Amino acid sequence: MKFGVVIFPGSNCDRDLIETLSTLTEHPVQELWHKDTDLKGVDFVFLPGGFSYGDYLRSGAIAKLSPIMQSVIEHANKGGYVMGICNGFQILCESGLLPGALLRNNHQQFACKNVWLKPGNTNLLTTHLLDANKAYKIPIAHGEGRYYADEATLKTIEANGQVMFRYCNEQGEVTDDSNPNGSLNNIAGICNAGKNVFGMMPHPERCFAEHLLNTDGQLVFKSIVQPIAEMA
Repeated sequence: MKFGVVIFPGSNCDRDLIETLSTLTEHPVQELWHKDTDLKGVDFVFLPGGFSYGDYLRSGAIAKLSPIMQSVIEHANKGGYVMGICNGFQILCESGLLPGALLRNNHQQFACKNVWLKPGNTNLLTTHLLDANKAYKIPIAHGEGRYYADEATLKTIEANGQVMFRYCNEQGEVTDDSNPNGSLNNIAGICNAGKNVFGMMPHPERCFAEHLLNTDGQLVFKSIVQPIAEMA
């Protein structure tokens, strides 16, 4: 099994992801350049956080036009796994691989702090090791993280169990006060209808080890790694 991390101009979390995956799994991690079209045999593609193409126009709007993204879209449409974190989530929405959009935070400021998340569905590849009743502390760093979808789309993703994470307080209560950006239904992460494409705004790769003073992000990656290891 092989992981791939796409690097765009302006990516700044690619090394974090590579370090996380290399630490938590023995599987190879392949760097994928945005100008390439060859996924080099990877089975699971990650789109990292950062400011691809300087976030000009809209976050992710230019990155979706990169040559590599057509290959990522084809990979996802064939059932291959893809996950975007922060800017990666924005790119997936811009590319149409995930429903909805990420808008500017309701307070019109960049948000950089620890928040609390609660799994919305623990039957997903990315969450099956998490406790549905527990709150996990994960950092955010974004200016356009407010999840939005029209009423029909929102109803569909809720009914299909596509909400991966919701913002909550430390006690695991989903409240307005615990929502850091105004996301509808406190949504912090979602998946597609096929449950093979995932996106989340918080950064689990920034809290996976003791030296980062927080290991809550480990279970997201261990959830991914464990079934993949069994398949290898």
